[in-house]
Amino acid sequence: MREIYTGIDIGSDSIKIVVSEFLDDRFNILASTNVRSTGIKKGLVVDKELAINSLKLALKEIEPSIGVKIDKAIVTVPANDRRFSVVAGNAKISGEDGIVTGEDIVSSLEDAAIEKLQDKESLVTIIPITFTVDDKESVQDPKGLQGEYLEVKAVLAAAPKRTIIPFLEIFEACGIEVIDITFGSIGDYYEAKNNDIDKKLGAVINIGSEKIDVSIFNKGIIIKQDNIELGSKNIDKDISYIYGVDLTTSRTLKENFAVCSRRYADVNDVLEIETKSGDRVIINQYEISEIVESRVVELLKLAKKQINNLTKRKISYIIVTGGISELTGFSYVVENTLGINANTLNITTIGIRNNKYSSAFGIIKYYHEKLRLRDQISSMFDEEKIDEMLNNKRSIKKTTNDTIVSKVFGYFIGN
Repeated sequence: MREIYTGIDIGSDSIKIVVSEFLDDRFNILASTNVRSTGIKKGLVVDKELAINSLKLALKEIEPSIGVKIDKAIVTVPANDRRFSVVAGNAKISGEDGIVTGEDIVSSLEDAAIEKLQDKESLVTIIPITFTVDDKESVQDPKGLQGEYLEVKAVLAAAPKRTIIPFLEIFEACGIEVIDITFGSIGDYYEAKNNDIDKKLGAVINIGSEKIDVSIFNKGIIIKQDNIELGSKNIDKDISYIYGVDLTTSRTLKENFAVCSRRYADVNDVLEIETKSGDRVIINQYEISEIVESRVVELLKLAKKQINNLTKRKISYIIVTGGISELTGFSYVVENTLGINANTLNITTIGIRNNKYSSAFGIIKYYHEKLRLRDQISSMFDEEKIDEMLNNKRSIKKTTNDTIVSKVFGYFIGN
């Protein structure tokens, strides 16, 4: 079976969709898109119809490139008022030979989660910490071990139904079956993870449009999370206020003219724009970059304070992501503000070379790892759809090649 997954991350500023295939021990991007979202404020649904229309637009944008309809996906859900708790469960090993299988792992996790939710809560995910097979303790992957009972210690993540259900209703209205849900911060971690940080205690900071998610991970497992109700949109507001321009113009200036650190700015680079009152004003790149840098430093300092509130233990690493992290000079400001253990995420995967995709792509990796532990293989596209996708790609390739041949042939005939 070809393992093809779709990850969807709906944020206050944009909707990111990634379609990826796991092949030859690596993920390959088949398609991706990023569309402005409406109806979402600070990560929560405030206007369902607007949010549905935004998701439909994003699907309309990406589906032609793969040639089939997306009807199954892994999705991010709001982490507002989330709750983490350590739980335990056990299951009798079902096979006659007493060999642990993926089914036994699922049974132990189900036992750990049962009756652990509070009223009006939804289960978001349950992440195993360690397993025990009879007297064999601290096992990371018990498959293949022999025993009578399998025990698990895990972190259960839950969130209020009032924040989860509106998101699920958006996907239902767009004809998408939600296969799995998780927090975007878990996706961020899985996009950044490596063997080194998987053994340490650290933090992940995602600077979104209207809020900052700050999460603590211990040996690859999320243990605490909180958010700050400020984000990159505050930079737009600063630029708008100082130069008297509308928010659309200030956002364009931030993304296409300013840099994140004055160190990388050109004092001679200027731009003339029109203010809301109709006046013409000259903007200097160095000066506007001062505005951006000042706000980014403030946001990072607030995130650092939040890390200290969440844990008193020594942090070994800090990873910063979010669309704003793509600004030139951002990594320099991160290191200056947070220290040498802090790094900016750098997505190098072809097709999504932008940190705004960290959650949408990372949740695919997280889901894939969940399946592997449970000894399962899955795909969000059946064989018929995969055949359609292949035929569509052949058609696109042929059309492209024919166009190239036609242009070359026409050139030689014309000359």
